[in-house]
This record gives sequence, structure tokens and C-alpha cells, in this order.
Amino acid sequence: MADATLPLKTATELVSGLRSGRLSAQAVLDAHLDRIEKLDPDLSAFITIDADAAHREAERLDAIPADARGLLHGLPIGVKDLVDTASLRTTYGSLLYAEHVPQTDDLVVARLKAAGAIIVGKTNTPEFGFGAVCQNRLCGPTRNLFDRTLTSGGSSGGSAVAVASGMVPLAHGTDFGGSVRTPASFCGAVAIRPTPGRIPSPGRKLAWDTLATHGAMARTVDDCALMLTAMTGSHPDDPTSTVSDAPQAVGRLRIAATHDFGIAPVSADVRERFQEALEFLGSCGEKAVVASPDCSGAIAAFKTLRAAHVCHSYRAAVNTSDHRLTPTAAWNVAQGDRISAQDYLNAEEIRGRLYRNFRAFFADHDLLIAPAASVLPWPNEMSDILSIDGTELPTIIDYLAITFIVSLVGFPVLSIPAPQGSHRLPFGLQVVARPGAEATLVAFGCALEAEGFRHQFARE
Repeated sequence: MADATLPLKTATELVSGLRSGRLSAQAVLDAHLDRIEKLDPDLSAFITIDADAAHREAERLDAIPADARGLLHGLPIGVKDLVDTASLRTTYGSLLYAEHVPQTDDLVVARLKAAGAIIVGKTNTPEFGFGAVCQNRLCGPTRNLFDRTLTSGGSSGGSAVAVASGMVPLAHGTDFGGSVRTPASFCGAVAIRPTPGRIPSPGRKLAWDTLATHGAMARTVDDCALMLTAMTGSHPDDPTSTVSDAPQAVGRLRIAATHDFGIAPVSADVRERFQEALEFLGSCGEKAVVASPDCSGAIAAFKTLRAAHVCHSYRAAVNTSDHRLTPTAAWNVAQGDRISAQDYLNAEEIRGRLYRNFRAFFADHDLLIAPAASVLPWPNEMSDILSIDGTELPTIIDYLAITFIVSLVGFPVLSIPAPQGSHRLPFGLQVVARPGAEATLVAFGCALEAEGFRHQFARE
């Protein structure tokens, strides 16, 4: 029988034993596959599992000499089913690709493998990543492990549940408007959305696009940083992939906090939880001033740019197979139909102004803390958030404004669970730093964990 204690260890702890030879890749894999077999029928975090291929890779890795083992040697990892994995079914959460098996790995997958990671399977996602609930016509809903009736969040909900439940120590995610941060907040996980370009995407159709990024998800900040390191590095076919590291802030950090960036709709429950977190932070000696960059125009600009990019990428699929798409995916594509070139350029102009506003703000602050989600998890049967506290929202993505404002300007952000206390559900903070300052985020996140900001396993 596999060692049931291994999935409860952090990735950092596991990889130390794996690289030294104290643990075998096969033993660690077996323990995690046992946990997947036990938990996933109820949680639906994975669309596809390939245990046979994972066992073959574990056997190969165990034969590698200790001095030649990679950064992630022998760690089981889940990969979001939006990126290609060679010889492993990749559906993008869509019936259109239900039997699709790529011939090559996405660069980020190739880098994880080169670092010694074992890809055990593909984690669930809404169709093409569009959806507030992590479900599609192939799998799901991916259930929140703190309450199976509630959503795990979109669109990296499968990865969030996979790591938070201990089915894998690390999982890959992607983040366009908040897709690693919202699920992390809902599931008590940690996530990093890095500076765009830190993890390159050389196959991206719009080579200069920086709205979406890959991300790392885990149960601790150190584990996220470990995974991020394995995925990081420039690539000549991605013109955005050269990212200069900002100097790590030293001494007492200048911390600001905002409940809503001045414009985002945020529920009363979240405001209350956020205020509790700030008070706890203050009791730890980290005082935050209430302040925010001027974000006027951000919501309209992001929605215009997002709609144009989504329509450009997926219009052909809608034209040929509209009846097979989920209504949410079809709605997202349709939003770009009437956007003119002038609309797009106006949105880019606002985006440039917002970026400079954030730059000026971070001349006087090292970190900016905000809620990682505008609402708490809701029932899986409710496919979209149409209102907050009784106030109707203009569209089904407006509830993401608290996260997509940061996506728009491209600053790196850490999502970390706030102390849960007596609350039934987790709640996360997003901590934003200046571009290239991931080291400051990691150091601050580790300090928060030492003070009690830490993942809690839910009852199984």
C-alpha cells in the first residue's frame, strides 16, 4: 500500500527526498495516484489521467543518478487542459476536441518535464477557459472541497482542487482575467500569476499579447516559487519574454490596500473578510495604508480587449460548430463581433494610461493588497454571477473586475489564503508588486505563511 502521508507533504519537502534518493519517484507517484483514486470521483478535478505513462516516467526518473536530477525531479503534477501535452489527451474543455491527442508539448509542459516533473493528468477547465463554474460537456463540475455543492471557480478550478486536496503537490494554471487567483481564493490554495513574458508562449497567435499568462498553483508560496522557476526563461519566438528582475524590496515594506480599486463590484461578505485579513496583518506588524491607483476606465477597456482577442481566436469554431459549444463559450466569442478598430485602439490607450498610473503608484509603495475574488463561492447550479448583493452586473464577467484590473496592467500577483478562523470557506488575498518583482512577492508571502496565512486541508 502506498504511503498515505506523502500527499500531505509540500512539493519542497518531497523534492528534497526525491533528489537525494531518500524517496523514490514511484513511491511518491503511487501515493498521489491512490489519493486521486480516492478523492477525484467526488471532486472531478481531472479530465484525463494517464497512470501508465506516469509509472513509466517514474521508473525512468528513479534510474537517474542523484547528481543529475532536475529541479522538480519525480514530482507528480497536473496540467490545465488548455495546453498541449504530447500523447496525452488535450480537450480544451470542449466537445470539439474530445479525442484530441497532440503530437508535441507546449513549451511550458516541456520545461516541466525537463525539470523532472511527472505529468499525471489534465485538470478540468470550462470550455476554452470561459466560465465561472469549472465544468464543461466532458467533465465536472469540479467541486469545492470545503463544500461539494459549491464552485471551485473558473477557469483553473481543476488545478486549484487538485493541489488543495493533495492529489498533486503542484499544478499548472492559466490566468486571463483571474483564472488562477479566483480558484485559489475559493479553494484555499496559493497561486502566482507572474509578470507577462516570464513564462513564454512562443506558439501564441498574437505574439505581443500580454493579457493572459501561465501560472503556478500549490499549497505554499515556496512550492509556487519552485514551480515558477522551472517554467521561467526567455524564448526567441516570444517577443514579450525578456523580463528584467526588479530589485527585491529591503527593509520595511510600504504596503497599500484596496477593497475594490475604487471601481470593482465587491460583495459585503468579501469586504468583511478582507477587513478581517487586514486587521490580522496589522497584528503581525504589517500596517497597510488604504490607497489605490486611479483605475477609471479599466473595466470597459479590459472587456473590449478581451472580447476582441477571444473573437479572433475562436470565431472559426463558433461558425462551424455553434451547436456543440456551451452557451458561455458562444457568448464570449460573440462579444467581439461589433468591436471596431477605433474601439480597440481606444481601449489600448486607456490601458497605457492605467499602466503608467500603476507605475507611479508603485514609486511610493512596494505592494498593493486586494481581495482575490469579489464574491465567495456559490452553488455549482448557478452558472454565472449576474448580480452582487442585489445589484445587477452589466455582463457575466464584471464580477472578475477585482482581478482583471491587474491583468490589464500586467503586474505580477500572488494569491494567498487569508487566515480562515471560524469561517466555513477559505478566502484569498491578491498581493501585487511592480513588474519583475516576483522575489518580493515570494518573500512577503513566506512571511505571511509564517504568521498563519496557510492552507488548511478540508475534511475528506
